[in-house]
Amino acid sequence: MNSQAMEWAREVEAQLTDEERFSLLISVMGTNEVVTDKDPRIPDGVPMGAGYTPGIPRLGIPALLMSDASLGVTNPGYREGDTATALPASIALGASFNPELARRSGQLVGREARSKGFNVQLAGGVNLHRDPRNGRNFEYLSEDPWLTGVLGAESVKGIQGEQVISTVKHFSLNCNETNRHWLDAVIDPAAHREADLLAFEIAIERAGPGAVMTGYNKVNGTYAGGNEALLQGILKGAWGFPGWVMSDWGATPSWDFALRGQDQESGVQIDVLMWGHEAFTAPLREAYAAGDFPKNRLSDMVQRILYAMFDVGVDSWEGTPDVDLAAHADIALETARQGIVLLKNDGVLPLEATSPADVVLKIAVIGGHAQLGVPIGAGSSAVVPAGGYAEVHSIGGPGIMGAGRNLFLLPSSPLAELKKLLPDTAIEYDPGMSPAEAALLARRSDVAVVFGIRVEGEGFDNPDLSLPWGQDAVIEAVADANPNTIVVLETGNPVAMPWLRKVRAVVAAWYPGQCGGRAIAEILAGVTNPSGKLPLTFPTGLDQTPRPELSGLGTPWGTPTTVNYNEGSEVGYRWFAKTGQEPLFPFGHGLSYTSFDYADLAVHDRGGLRVEFTVTNAGPRRGADVPQLYLLEDPAGTRTRLLGFERVNLEPGGSRTVSLDVDPRLLASYDTGRGQWHTPGGSYRLALGHSAGNYTLEADVSLAEAWFGR
Repeated sequence: MNSQAMEWAREVEAQLTDEERFSLLISVMGTNEVVTDKDPRIPDGVPMGAGYTPGIPRLGIPALLMSDASLGVTNPGYREGDTATALPASIALGASFNPELARRSGQLVGREARSKGFNVQLAGGVNLHRDPRNGRNFEYLSEDPWLTGVLGAESVKGIQGEQVISTVKHFSLNCNETNRHWLDAVIDPAAHREADLLAFEIAIERAGPGAVMTGYNKVNGTYAGGNEALLQGILKGAWGFPGWVMSDWGATPSWDFALRGQDQESGVQIDVLMWGHEAFTAPLREAYAAGDFPKNRLSDMVQRILYAMFDVGVDSWEGTPDVDLAAHADIALETARQGIVLLKNDGVLPLEATSPADVVLKIAVIGGHAQLGVPIGAGSSAVVPAGGYAEVHSIGGPGIMGAGRNLFLLPSSPLAELKKLLPDTAIEYDPGMSPAEAALLARRSDVAVVFGIRVEGEGFDNPDLSLPWGQDAVIEAVADANPNTIVVLETGNPVAMPWLRKVRAVVAAWYPGQCGGRAIAEILAGVTNPSGKLPLTFPTGLDQTPRPELSGLGTPWGTPTTVNYNEGSEVGYRWFAKTGQEPLFPFGHGLSYTSFDYADLAVHDRGGLRVEFTVTNAGPRRGADVPQLYLLEDPAGTRTRLLGFERVNLEPGGSRTVSLDVDPRLLASYDTGRGQWHTPGGSYRLALGHSAGNYTLEADVSLAEAWFGR
């Protein structure tokens, strides 16, 4: 905690009038696809964004100007003609396993935000991937709390290093989008601490975000924004979080959320649409006048907002930063390169090595609008890049988010980029409209590259794991017509692969951002050696998941529903380890055009667990690897956990010694009775591997019993 910022916050808050205090407790949404009329509380000349909170000029307190931000400074519908760097989806950043890249991405967002006048970025999505149908998984980093917390923290640090406040969101268990305003997420409290809340705890303690945004959903029967156990008991109590808690937009049905830990009502016009009123304006003031809302709580809410302003420095901006869009494009490109995962390769990739030099290689590129660009996820994270979208197809749907459900294509064509990189090949394109038509081109080509895409976004879950619009049938037909078929997936989630045995290679490119077409082409052509690792498990089908049937799926918008997260803390790869199932592709999996060996695993307990080992590039090409350290057994039995990772770049034949310090919470269980973490004494088995399903070295260590933390 920044003691000086806290003292300033107390001193300034004491000088405010009650009218000024209340003015800081709401944010007003700018005009967009949902809010079409400009709110008179937003002054002329203020850039339209997700939220506006007035400043107090007499005391040097700036207005808060907020923008959505997970994948760049969001702009569709807000500011006509405005553009920003469109980063790859957060799931792609998660697949990079690269904290430094997360920091650079955050710096990019913070700098561009500040150049546009925004001093709050609604970034930092650290919810876990609990369900492979969740329409918003592309905005989140992974299914693992350590990977998510570490990368999420670096992103927040990058943003706030530019004197722009970042949130972390959505606190907590915003893990399904179906009727999210009426969804009750039920979970064992100890399991909650060991998984989803641990990701938030790691991100918050490592980065100090100015604000935490709550989720739309209930948690164990109580809305997240009014959940006293989460907000007062854990976030502000056990963790000592000094910043402020804001609601998600339209997630404050009642003024008494202010009594339970929420400090600011965000996007008040959406609350009017949802609940028929603004909660923190007239109702909260009336409660204050009646003595039902105490003065000390009002002061605490305001001090938290002021603390974040002073701690991050939004009150001391000097000038407008220069923005190097070319350098930012390089960050977007590098994120896409490092995030693309080569799932399968039966010798067909890279394309540079598939035919003799004196033979013209004939390549069929099929489907996915590859002649135009690459898709992005729909919803509040959408970003318009320089030059605008290549194309927008309106899809629509029920509820508030239906208007934003579109297929947005960024103008980075994989087809055009492949032609640049492989000028001596013959490349033809087929749109993939029908299996029969696509097979005609595939049959007379040496290699067929089929693009499979899916529109995923905020407000909607996927009904299953299939590719829409008959794309699975197209892939089947192409694979039947051409034995050298490669599938490139541009999705925000795992997909079922009924055609997997028929194709020779599968590439998970996710939503790869404004330079995604180039990054995909570089991987296919061998210019870039793939190094991405899966940040979530790919199941063979929904029958392998904790909830084969998703509660509430298909019900009308507005239907209350309950989702029991009965897997508890055994999320993703942990669930597969617990149930003994073999996934389609495990967490951490990702192939390369070279190979890596591990040796000399050593485990030391010197007041903390340190693990050392050597990584060697045993193959013919320069490449990057991500060795992963796992807990396999503790004194209570089998218990799989990712304990650490490090991204390593090596030349052919090169070696490097890696040291990992293990956070003790990853070895522990949370005891809700004592309110502490507990590590039982005894023997622990650790494993070093290439994924959660491929361990190469194991070692045992004996640890003493320990109780720690809150």
